[in-house]
Amino acid sequence: MNNRLKALLAERSGSHQDLALRIEVSRQSVNAIETGRYAPSPPLAFRITKVFGPPIEIAFLQN
Repeated sequence: MNNRLKALLAERSGSHQDLALRIEVSRQSVNAIETGRYAPSPPLAFRITKVFGPPIEIAFLQN
């Protein structure tokens, strides 16, 4: 899983904790998604996309 989560967080000066609260998961889950150890379910991916705004296919691209 290749994603832009790290870049999106950096662009918006966001923290793992802030995002975790907004998408209702743990900070550890956000870290796992960012590093590619965990692929978000479609509902979770849509919640992340609502926070950042880009289309889902841009935020989370399969290699």
